Amino acid sequence: MEDSTKMAAPAFSSDRRAIRATRFSRARVRTTESRIAASLAGAARINRVLSPKARPDAAIVKSLMAKNKFNTAWLHDHINDPYVKMAQREGYRARAAYKLKEIDEQDKLIRPGQVIVDLGSSPGSWSQYVRNKLAGGSQRNAEREGGIDGTIIALDILPMEPVADVHFIQGDFREDSVLVQLEELVGARQVDLVISDMAPNLSGVAIADAARIEHLCDLALEFAQNHLKPDGALLVKCFHGSGYSQIVEKFKRQFKVVAARKPKASRDKSSETFILGKHLKRPA
Repeated sequence: MEDSTKMAAPAFSSDRRAIRATRFSRARVRTTESRIAASLAGAARINRVLSPKARPDAAIVKSLMAKNKFNTAWLHDHINDPYVKMAQREGYRARAAYKLKEIDEQDKLIRPGQVIVDLGSSPGSWSQYVRNKLAGGSQRNAEREGGIDGTIIALDILPMEPVADVHFIQGDFREDSVLVQLEELVGARQVDLVISDMAPNLSGVAIADAARIEHLCDLALEFAQNHLKPDGALLVKCFHGSGYSQIVEKFKRQFKVVAARKPKASRDKSSETFILGKHLKRPA
């Protein structure tokens, strides 16, 4: 994490803190239940393997073979992906940088002097792109010259290798204590842009996955409502399917301008879509 001078966090009403505490308590309960279920499933598999009388589970073998074929196909596509090659050539950590680049070029979101929050930032390609824009040059030139005009705060539950001039917080955005850290870094400043590439661990159960995705979008919307400038913008990743229309409707209630973006860098088979909201209807 880059060193930074922390400013006092803005005050919140006791009612807002109570609502938020309830939300995060429920999130912790769901997380704990998921971990317990995963542990029990893992223990069952181990018992089957260790038992001398156990016979190979045909369903498990079939599943592993299918996954192996899928991984081989994915690796082949990944190696030959033009955006992967471009990212390697231009110094970005992931091809995802070009998704943000395309949206930014279309909507003119990122400009020098801005305060930008990057949610779900790991491995760091979006932060790299933002730093590039705030430095006024290419990724390679930005790394050599150093210094930016603006502020970048990144957050992810996973670790992220340092990106120069980016303040990084490792933690779960659903946790109240992590949100407090983020608000301390933002301080009294208003944010120009919030970008979110957050995505939950998908279970394959459509209803459950839709609820998890919508929950992350709700948290990003709440943060944007509290911290964006009146003319600020929020860009979040979501997925077409159950819950998508509800997320769009929530954006329309909060922003004057709402648009869906499907950049060319998104894989053809992916259902991911980015929703952009600009100009708050009711600034905090």
